[in-house]
Amino acid sequence: MESIAAHQPFPADGILTRTLHDDASLKVILFTFSSGQELSEHTASMPAVMHFLEGEADVGLGHEFCSVSPGAWIHMPAGLPHSVRTRSPLRMVLYLLKQPGDPPNRAQINA
Repeated sequence: MESIAAHQPFPADGILTRTLHDDASLKVILFTFSSGQELSEHTASMPAVMHFLEGEADVGLGHEFCSVSPGAWIHMPAGLPHSVRTRSPLRMVLYLLKQPGDPPNRAQINA
């Protein structure tokens, strides 16, 4: 089995994405960022989990901000405004949870 890092190197400048899996219940996207990159504030129409594999970043979640490092993950409800600004090259996996469930009413941060 290949390492997830083998799927996509860090870009020299910018952000790269690659869909690793997509079916009726789950979409998995690998993000790699160069240092100093930003995903501006946006929302997702479904619950999502951001799992940080390498690097450090500041993440905006509504009106709150937190710093993340390797191993951290954040579970976000649908519709929560969020953003990511990298402090180093960053590798993150985004899990979009398509099946309805018992959604949280706020972000859950596990760092």
